[in-house]
Amino acid sequence: MTGTAVTPSRPLLSAAGRAIGDFAMIRAGDRILLGLSGGKDSLTLLQILLHLQKKAPVKFELAACTVDPQSPEFDPSPLKGYLADLGVTYFYESQPILESAALHMKGDSFCAYCSRMRRGILYRIARENGYGVLALAQHLDDLAESFLMSAFFGGKLRTMQAHYLNDAGDVRVIRPLVYARERQTRDFASRAALPAIFENCPACFSMPMQRYQMKALLAEQEQLHSKLFASLLTAMKPLMTLQGPDAA
Repeated sequence: MTGTAVTPSRPLLSAAGRAIGDFAMIRAGDRILLGLSGGKDSLTLLQILLHLQKKAPVKFELAACTVDPQSPEFDPSPLKGYLADLGVTYFYESQPILESAALHMKGDSFCAYCSRMRRGILYRIARENGYGVLALAQHLDDLAESFLMSAFFGGKLRTMQAHYLNDAGDVRVIRPLVYARERQTRDFASRAALPAIFENCPACFSMPMQRYQMKALLAEQEQLHSKLFASLLTAMKPLMTLQGPDAA
């Protein structure tokens, strides 16, 4: 598919704009690297950031990076032409994460291992190329699922942070979609015909389906309580800021 910039929906832009403002995510002169898996969420965030780059008064640079874990079911290579057409600087890192997991993973799920490996690669690409901000595309549904998983299975009240400084202290991590719902990114990606790459990793899906259980539970409860996610956001917001803008 030919890459073209598409104006995101007003609700999506509003949600991202409020999150960016509330958590002071983007600052003048920032060089932002977007972690681009090629799924609907990261492609939506790409379009939001491209729109803000043109329209927002705060000027920033934008690049994207895809980490290919060399799973036979996942082929993000079509993104190369798409990003070239958009004129976005693009880094493509193919690493044998699947093979590495088989050799080195101990007492962990493949998803957690893969996530850590991908994040480490993204940090390296950011450092090597002078990008001080890493943008990730997790949305409110992801945060709610993580919140319940942490409470149910870990005995802790935790979720993903909206804006924090990494352990090494050299890359700020931002999540501009923390106020957006998954259905919003799904609808926008479909209407805009974004070239979403389907990821179906057997190593991941053979593991316990805790996140999908939480997703089903939340969907069931939202049918009964229409303001469920608004309430969850209120409950989670202090947790989202524990390492927020002040720490960053």
